[in-house]
Amino acid sequence: MTKESDSANWLLLIHQLPPQPAYLRVKVGRRLARVGAVALKNSVYVLPETDAALEDFQWIAREIEQDGGEANICAASFLGGVSDDAVRAMFRAARGADFREIAEAARRSLAEVEGGGEGAGAARDLSRLRRRLEEVAGFDFFNAPERTEAESALLALGGRLKGDSSMSPTQPAAATRPPAPYQGRVWVTRTDVRVDRIASAWLIRRWIDPAARFKFVPAKGYRPEPGEVRFDMFEAEFTHEGNACTFEVLLARLGPKDSALTALAELVHDVDLKDGKFGRPETAGLDRMVDGIVLAHPGDEARLERGAAMLDDLYAVFAQGRAR
Repeated sequence: MTKESDSANWLLLIHQLPPQPAYLRVKVGRRLARVGAVALKNSVYVLPETDAALEDFQWIAREIEQDGGEANICAASFLGGVSDDAVRAMFRAARGADFREIAEAARRSLAEVEGGGEGAGAARDLSRLRRRLEEVAGFDFFNAPERTEAESALLALGGRLKGDSSMSPTQPAAATRPPAPYQGRVWVTRTDVRVDRIASAWLIRRWIDPAARFKFVPAKGYRPEPGEVRFDMFEAEFTHEGNACTFEVLLARLGPKDSALTALAELVHDVDLKDGKFGRPETAGLDRMVDGIVLAHPGDEARLERGAAMLDDLYAVFAQGRAR
């Protein structure tokens, strides 16, 4: 959460989209909604100034530019016109609408069950709405009061059903030997590692380059030395491609065909890109665990170590087909 004060700092994403392709405006709008940004004007979106918000805006800006648009990110304090309190109110209103939508959907599902409707469908609704609640709560920066209404509605539905839906088990597959051209390399990425970089480093060391060494550099201005391989940074050999995060790109190019790793890739994608593409029930848990690692460990090496232990355990769950 962002702490309120008399004055606040904000990040602005100012963009201009080309007239074609027509779907681009919808795509960008959905991506901005998924990170919790609100519109000051048609092409100006705002988030509280945090490292996570900056990273979110950077990836969205890059997608816009790749599709032929223009995007700029600015750090700002409002000195005239709109006030900080007014912007906070905009965030509360946006999240309030999200929470009310969740509450209304839960109440509709409860009414259907009480009217003799299908319990399995309501259980799926409950699972989906819980994931949505976790997602919205993750960018409820200024504590919208409607969250209580949504939580109460989900509790009522859950109490009526007395259970949750489960997902199909994932079957493990044998790992392949790591590719020879990427053995014993120095892998370079941006400092302040988070979910995609933590997971990518884990994938590299476990399946691609067991002797990998990691180097953390500023996001801009770094020139690679001979033999270095960059990942999840600008102009890297391995980074976001289209709608795929770096972990997905590494897995597709260099990793083994392993359904447990595919499941992990879906989790990392949804936490990193915040687009809800796969909607696995474990996504919110991974998001919270990574947040805890980042808060408890300021050093990048420590984050990789803690993240690796977490991902080892999560991989074991998927490999045994015990995910829920």
